Amino acid sequence: MLQKLRKNDQKGFTLIELMIVIAIIGILAAIAIPNFLAYRTRGQNSAAKAAAKNFYNTALAYFADTTTGGLTVKPSDNEGGYQLDPNISISDATLTDDGTGGVTQSAAMTFQYPGSATTYTLATDGSISPN
Repeated sequence: MLQKLRKNDQKGFTLIELMIVIAIIGILAAIAIPNFLAYRTRGQNSAAKAAAKNFYNTALAYFADTTTGGLTVKPSDNEGGYQLDPNISISDATLTDDGTGGVTQSAAMTFQYPGSATTYTLATDGSISPN
């Protein structure tokens, strides 16, 4: 069949062969790009949740290491050894040691990766819930 489309000494690909290859590449791209975007969004959400957990655990360790009560930790202050991830946007709330082993918040503390639509809220007991 392909020999009929070619003249005697011509080498190379026919237009039909090239169109089929381009169509296959287009189909593969249509499948792969949405999957890649979904993986990236899941990774961004995981980064925001990890930042919330890390901040909470660092704050608790700082409160436990410091003997005075009433300490306040704010994510942007790098207090207690927490290094703020520049890719995560965090609300301007604070965690305060109440002196009895508990923690209080000045406001709802939220963590969000700018590329994601999901915002995670950190509760005073360390639980994280998506909004």
